[in-house]
Amino acid sequence: MKVIFNRSEISAAVAPLMCAVSGKSTLSTIEGILIEAKFPDTCVMTTFDLEKGVRITVEAKVIEEGRFIINAQKFTQTLRVMEGEEVTLTVDDKLVACIFSGKSSHKMSALKGEEFPAIPDLVSDRSFIVGQAVVKKMLTKVSFAMGVNDQRAVLNGTFVNISDDSIMMVSCDSYKLAKCKTSAELINKNTNGNAHLEYKFIIPVKTVNEVVRLLSDGDDDLMQIYVTRKHIVFLIGELTFFSRLVDGDYIDYNRIISTTHRIKVEIDKRELVSALERASLVTEERIAGSVRSHVKLDVVGDLLKISAVSSAGSTYDEINIAHEGDDLLIAFNNRYLIDSVRACGAERLVLSMSSPLASMNIAPLEETEGKEEIFMLLPVRMKD
Repeated sequence: MKVIFNRSEISAAVAPLMCAVSGKSTLSTIEGILIEAKFPDTCVMTTFDLEKGVRITVEAKVIEEGRFIINAQKFTQTLRVMEGEEVTLTVDDKLVACIFSGKSSHKMSALKGEEFPAIPDLVSDRSFIVGQAVVKKMLTKVSFAMGVNDQRAVLNGTFVNISDDSIMMVSCDSYKLAKCKTSAELINKNTNGNAHLEYKFIIPVKTVNEVVRLLSDGDDDLMQIYVTRKHIVFLIGELTFFSRLVDGDYIDYNRIISTTHRIKVEIDKRELVSALERASLVTEERIAGSVRSHVKLDVVGDLLKISAVSSAGSTYDEINIAHEGDDLLIAFNNRYLIDSVRACGAERLVLSMSSPLASMNIAPLEETEGKEEIFMLLPVRMKD
């Protein structure tokens, strides 16, 4: 195999490939990039860690076709230190890969392309087109509430419900829940005769985090999504990102969201976030390997008193509020509370509570047509 690349183009293409490279495996094949050089002048590059994968097509001058695996880390590091405008990659019959650029050359071992793990089918008759910014914004809002290594596997990801004109996403762990729904323009690309879109699936934690990084904020940028029984495929420009889905039925999230709170507080989001960030200077002090991170919210009349105490010191703030119901003293993990408040996309919020041990709901004060947001957080027991 012999291929000539533009160095800046190949470096830009390799960057997203690295998110699907395994760094902790006994299989050297999934620590590499599968490079497939084909006439005329096309090079397909793939990484796959057995859970998620990336495939991208790069323009290149193909002198000799071939299909080989090259260690991803070494290839990336070599490209980074090369100085020429063009990079020539060759692999000989003895599986020696040589990279030339300018007057420099570097050799490394390669593997046969046939040893690369089998890629799942990346095309399905069930697909739709949607704006990248819509999906990115929603995933960003709910991703903080995903479980990580939860014994309930379905919680280690984000639940997605797609219908003809809307997208709903839910993430939940043992302490917090985030639910967002928005109307969206979806283009049905089903080829199985189904005129309606109706998909429910769970995207794993690592996939959610990588997809957010890959998606654009541009309102005009679209992507196509394929859904199979076990996998999801994102076609983002020239890049294809694919992943396993979490197998199982998601929890009945509507049942655990309380709607009968007796106490409601209307508050300015910016003021609340600022006060909680000041409290984090105290609450996030590390003591003996653990983080003391609870903050107290004391609802008294038309004031919300925010306080925290640790060996690092203490903090106290007051915020003017509109308040319905009884006074209440309640405490939360400060980091979880900040994440929940930040995720809510409104300037004025309503905090709904009932007792020091019951969950609190955070939602926009005014509903926006076609949108629904609710963030639920469990309190912590106060020891002092």
